[in-house]
Amino acid sequence: MKQPESSDPIVLAAWHEHRGHLLDVAYRMLGSVSDAEDVVQDAFARLLRADTGSIDDVRAWLVVVTSRLCLDQLRSARVRREAYVGPWLPEPVIAVDEQLLPEERITLDESVRMALLLVLERLSPAERVAFILHDVFEYSFDDISRVMGKTSAACRQLASRARRHVNQEGAGLRGVIDPVEARRVADRFIAAATTGDLHGLLELLDPEAAGWTDSGGLVAAPRDRLVGRQRVAERFLWWLRTFEITLEPMPVNAAAGALAMQHGDLMAVLVFEIDSGRVATIHSVANPEKLRHVKAALDRAAAQSDGAASSLAH
Repeated sequence: MKQPESSDPIVLAAWHEHRGHLLDVAYRMLGSVSDAEDVVQDAFARLLRADTGSIDDVRAWLVVVTSRLCLDQLRSARVRREAYVGPWLPEPVIAVDEQLLPEERITLDESVRMALLLVLERLSPAERVAFILHDVFEYSFDDISRVMGKTSAACRQLASRARRHVNQEGAGLRGVIDPVEARRVADRFIAAATTGDLHGLLELLDPEAAGWTDSGGLVAAPRDRLVGRQRVAERFLWWLRTFEITLEPMPVNAAAGALAMQHGDLMAVLVFEIDSGRVATIHSVANPEKLRHVKAALDRAAAQSDGAASSLAH
C-alpha cells in the first residue's frame, strides 16, 4: 500500500497507527489480501478529502468507511463468484513476514482459518460484516449500526444468525485442534507424499477426505471436489509425480499447510484441515493471481536471508 500524499498530521498518524487494524478487518471480510489492501487505500483516500478536524475518533471513522466499502464489495462479489471457474477459495496468507512492521501485515489467528473463511462466504454480506466486527473485533452493536445503517437490535440479530451458522458448520472462532498435533499429522502426510507412499497417505487421510483446487480456470486442475481417501491419495500422488512437485511445510492461515514448488517456483499453496488425527480436507490454491501475495512474502524472506548471509560473510 502507498502512503497518502498529505501534510495533515492526523492523516499521517492514522496511516501509521491504524492501517494494520483496517487490513485485518478487510481481509477477514473479503478473503482477499489484494482486495483488502485496495479497500484500505480507498478509505485513506476518502480521509484525505474529509475535514479531519471535525472527526472525533479517526480510527472509528476509518473502520466505518472500510467496513462499508467491504459491504459494497461483498454484495457485488456474489455475482462474480457465480461466474468464477471452479471452486473459489480465499487468498492464502503465510507467516514469513515477521520482517514487516505490524501495520504492514495481516495478523494470523483463529479468525483467518480457511475453514472459517469458507463458512463466512456462505453468509449474507450483512451477516458476515456484523459477525466479524462483533465476534472477531468486539465492536459494540451501536458501533456496527453506524456501519450497517440498521438498528443495534437488527445488527445483533445478524451477528446471532451468523454465529449460529458458523457453529453449526463446526468452524467457530475457538479451534479444538491442537496446532502441534496438526503440524505433526501434516508433516507425516508430506513425508508420505514425498516418498510416494500410497499406503501411508491412506492411513493419514479420513475415510471421507476431500480435496479441491482453486485454479480460477487459469491452470489445469479438477473443477469438482474429490471425495474419498483413495481418490484423494491417488490423485495427489499423480499430481506430485506428473508435475515434479516438491512440498515444503508452511503454516497457512494459522493452520498446517505446505508450499507446492515446481523447480523453485511456487505452483500452489495447500491447507490441511485435521480432524481426529487425520487429514479431513486439503484446500489447494493454484490460481496465480491469488499467489502474488505469498510469492512477494517469500521473495522478501529470501532477500532478508541473503542479506543476513552477506553480512555474516563480511
